[in-house]
Amino acid sequence: MATLPQASGGFGDKPVLTFPDTEAPAELEVQVLVQGTGDTIEAGDNIVVNYLGQTWGGHVFDNSYDRGSAIDFPIGLGRVIGGWDEGLVGKQVGSRVLLSIPPHHGYGSRGVPQAGIGGDDVLVFVVDILGTN
Repeated sequence: MATLPQASGGFGDKPVLTFPDTEAPAELEVQVLVQGTGDTIEAGDNIVVNYLGQTWGGHVFDNSYDRGSAIDFPIGLGRVIGGWDEGLVGKQVGSRVLLSIPPHHGYGSRGVPQAGIGGDDVLVFVVDILGTN
């Protein structure tokens, strides 16, 4: 496993990421930071999460903690970036998961310029899986 960033706080706390002095991983890396004990997420479930998204060693481009409201969406169906579909299916409700997502599992070579995400940026997310609905 590649050297991944460290995330502060526990489940439910807004994390702060500390990045290692290494290159970002070239492939999807998934690390369970807090193991949940709830239902296992399956493709097609509508999951409810809080998350923080940051470019590798760069800026936070989005987070739901500051908004004070979780988001929900179907997982495993291609409705979100591939790194989320691949990295969150199979995890349990109550888990905190760190995802390091290379461009080919994220937004691709076009990036998301309006969010400050370049086409070669590796994305890092900390995701708290709150439940399903």
